[in-house]
Amino acid sequence: MLLSGVATMLGIAVVLGVVGYRVFRSEGSLAPADAVALLPKGAKVLSVAPSEDRIVVTVEVAGATEIRTFDLRSLRPAGRLRFASEP
Repeated sequence: MLLSGVATMLGIAVVLGVVGYRVFRSEGSLAPADAVALLPKGAKVLSVAPSEDRIVVTVEVAGATEIRTFDLRSLRPAGRLRFASEP
């Protein structure tokens, strides 16, 4: 009976430990954020699409198409892909 009680207490301690870890290590709810993405003069936004953890923006700059990605949580730039025609 003593062994069963110890195993039960150990199981409860593990469950509470995991729940506590997830509560304190989670990022919580996302607060509304304002961000400004600077585009070159004359640039035109063609489309905006959300992905799993990114926002994908397609932009036309001086006749060339460019895809810019931003992190969904921080709204910081994550990458840029430029398309150009072969000469």
